[in-house]
Amino acid sequence: MSALPIDAVIPELLRAIQQQNQVILKAPPGAGKSTRFPLQLLQANLIDGKIIMLEPRRLAARNIAYYLAQQLGESVGQTVGYRVRGESQVSAQTRLEVVTEGVMTRMIQHDPELSGIDLVIFDEFHERSLHADTALAFSLEVQMALRDDLKIVVMSATLDSSALQTLLPRAGYLESQGRSYPVTVDYRPLLANQTWLTVMEQQIRGLLTQHSGSLLAFLPSAASIAQLQQRLSDLPAEISVHGLFGQMPFDQQQQALLPAKSGQRKVVLATNIAETSLTIEGIRLVVDSGLERRARFDLKTGITRLEQVRISQSSAQQRAGRAGRLEPGLCVRLYSEAQLKQQPSTPPPEILHSDLASLALELAQWGAQSARDLLWLDVPPPSALEQAQALLSELQLLDTRGQLTRAGKQAHQLGVEPRLAAMLIWAAAQSPAYLSAALALTVLLEEPERQILDIQHSLHRWQQRLHRQSSQLHQRANSLASLLSTRFCLSDVDERLLASVAYFAFPDRLAQQRGRHGQYVLANGHGAFTFDEHPLASSQYLLALDLLRGQQQASQIFTALQVDIQSLITDHRERLIEQEWVDWDDKSQRFVAEKQQRFGKLMIARQALPAPASEKITEALLNFVQRQGLSVLHWDSASQEWLARVRCACQWLPEEAWPDMSDEGLLNHLADWLAPYLIGIRSGKALQQVSVIEALNAYLAWPLNQQLDEWFPTHHLLPTGTRKKIRYQVGHDPVLSVRMQEVFGEKSSPLIAKGRIAVVMELLSPAQRPLQITRDLASFWQGAYRDVQKEMKGRYPKHIWPDDPANHSATTKTKRHLNS
Repeated sequence: MSALPIDAVIPELLRAIQQQNQVILKAPPGAGKSTRFPLQLLQANLIDGKIIMLEPRRLAARNIAYYLAQQLGESVGQTVGYRVRGESQVSAQTRLEVVTEGVMTRMIQHDPELSGIDLVIFDEFHERSLHADTALAFSLEVQMALRDDLKIVVMSATLDSSALQTLLPRAGYLESQGRSYPVTVDYRPLLANQTWLTVMEQQIRGLLTQHSGSLLAFLPSAASIAQLQQRLSDLPAEISVHGLFGQMPFDQQQQALLPAKSGQRKVVLATNIAETSLTIEGIRLVVDSGLERRARFDLKTGITRLEQVRISQSSAQQRAGRAGRLEPGLCVRLYSEAQLKQQPSTPPPEILHSDLASLALELAQWGAQSARDLLWLDVPPPSALEQAQALLSELQLLDTRGQLTRAGKQAHQLGVEPRLAAMLIWAAAQSPAYLSAALALTVLLEEPERQILDIQHSLHRWQQRLHRQSSQLHQRANSLASLLSTRFCLSDVDERLLASVAYFAFPDRLAQQRGRHGQYVLANGHGAFTFDEHPLASSQYLLALDLLRGQQQASQIFTALQVDIQSLITDHRERLIEQEWVDWDDKSQRFVAEKQQRFGKLMIARQALPAPASEKITEALLNFVQRQGLSVLHWDSASQEWLARVRCACQWLPEEAWPDMSDEGLLNHLADWLAPYLIGIRSGKALQQVSVIEALNAYLAWPLNQQLDEWFPTHHLLPTGTRKKIRYQVGHDPVLSVRMQEVFGEKSSPLIAKGRIAVVMELLSPAQRPLQITRDLASFWQGAYRDVQKEMKGRYPKHIWPDDPANHSATTKTKRHLNS
């Protein structure tokens, strides 16, 4: 066996495992941690019990198991075996099992003591999948509470080691160097008018001409791989082009991974599945788009949004490293070094932006009262967990205390996604025919066919033995059927029941056509679409089983079922909302009274009702005001001034029991203050006759409506006997505008709000023009008044401008009137 970088630390690594129960190994891709290290463990016989090694992807788990078995000269399932969803190759003599992370979580839940297992290895932990974080959290609790002899090794390529060491402070830490050969990195950022797919094609063609060896190109999606594969179909016969992504059939994935035949070269077009874990022989050229597709769960819509984003610095490092496995290599990056440095060092962990329904089910089964009871590198976001728990409750898997129901416990045993598990359990309670349809639908959704929208079409292809994965589908369906104490027969599947069983799992995904061909609105209110050339695009109702939100506001439907809405009503009447509805129609300017049938936010049927009762009309008017806002009411100057005064009162005397008089507060409590004044109102025009000030004054209630006038008077009585209005404006001091002569002799400004707030005096000239603004009359008389007096004597000689205004009598008269 050729030397690998990991060999330098293998002795120290084996000693650490002997001496410590927690070990962290940091080693870049290609160091040999996934292959050489497990073999050395087996050959050293350090571990008495079984070794479990977790891999984030099924393809990697299978390939690593086959490779290790080959190195031992055995078949898979002897010393080395593997387990992935729906597939297992293990035996009684298996000492090392390579499993996917979800399988590991179920193993722990089934046997929390992990009987017979002495070592758990977390490989490629830097990928930070949700299942890996969950399995590590459970394993650490098992180690602390039940199995202090259990050994845990966490292996990572680029994860920040300090974060892991904080989580595992007692762990031994080792670091291996990476590849043995240098990789030259060439930055070739796109120009403003270039598209990355065209540039990548050009770079691949140029590199194949200028350099020897095979080439690996990183693209963001399966769709872009298919486009580029088509563009490169004219390459010379000695160069084969392969795609590599997660949903590819296993045999095609293997073709991409096998070394090129003698005299041949190959081009592998891959997603980030090829960054780590997988070894593609003969690669010495890498072209990196710098892009990846990242799924982000939207809490508002319950739909995953697929974003095309720039990769992290660690991902760029891993991609480049693929070129230096066996000889010096070259990596061409279709972005600049400055762009790379702007990216985060590592990608965000799945646990922070994923649908947490499966995690919520696992935590409930584990008995954790809170996610914080466990140790995490990143604690699951509480809001996402709460939404996940709400979904499980809707699926009848959680009770009101957050505990698993009987169906919830059964769902966990099935080991499928919570929505599908709930669907299987519901179908089993209906009839064997419903269960057969649910089993078929489950396995078809677990292994969807690319570019096939109608799931019924996939079912037909399966029944006609045209489906590429027919045998795997049968095996998986039979496995699930045995867990439900039944048998599966494909010929028994009634396609007419598919939509009905699916609706139980996806009630929020019922889609109703909204006017245009292929345009839909979902039961949760979110928009969705499918391409209008597809036959399903003309359906009035669909069930959107798989959809993703891209750059558009609406989500694209990728997998769907046509729905017979009447059959759905028959099978799921308990979810049908039936109610009498009265509302004001803004367009027709009249009341609409009807009996409605709805699934979620979708109007399924409506029927006109006779003249509605007065309370229904009142409710409709309140809905109208709630929808349109307070401006639809008649706000005369008196009501506006009254509301401003009350809002100032709320600000200046907050300790008093004022109701919430903000716009939001008034809209939220329309039924309390406006409804009593809507009796007899039967039109939008009559709504304008409602006295807003009367309604609000009653809402304020005694004694506050009386104390309002006492603490915040509308007018101030001047020494001359004149009453002047006090102006109230929210966020500003109260203002009293008065001619200067009328406040001669006044020593101070008026006080309101129990003496806390001084009224601002706007002193006017005889022509009612502002002369001075002051809160302190006494200071004004002694100071700035002198300048005002000098100017005003010349401009208004007929009026009195005394030398001692503080002690002069207030007046409204001129000199002539005073002397007469």
